[in-house]
Amino acid sequence: MTAATTLSWVTVCPLDRLDRDRGVAALVAGVQVAIFRTADGLYAIDNLDPVSGAYVLSRGIVGSRGEVPTVASPLHKQVYDLRTGDCLDLPGVSVARHQIRCHNGMVEVRLRQEG
Repeated sequence: MTAATTLSWVTVCPLDRLDRDRGVAALVAGVQVAIFRTADGLYAIDNLDPVSGAYVLSRGIVGSRGEVPTVASPLHKQVYDLRTGDCLDLPGVSVARHQIRCHNGMVEVRLRQEG
């Protein structure tokens, strides 16, 4: 297996278009990404729920477990760590996490892909 490759930053939307504690889906270089804005910052993970196979994580319930920012799948309620993409309910299950930033008031995402 080779190391993860990093693609270029893609502008998604102005920061003020993102509501706190709600997710949105964005198509970034052909990949559906779930983007979340919380009080702690911005997070980007794949929108594909690995348990159900549906693109729904952006519609999940944003919350936390202790200090860990999370999103719960709207279908089967598995909870994912927004910082790492790891499922907190099913060991070994995870979603890809992507880099995200706010640059000059615009939200930008950079995909991480295995390559």
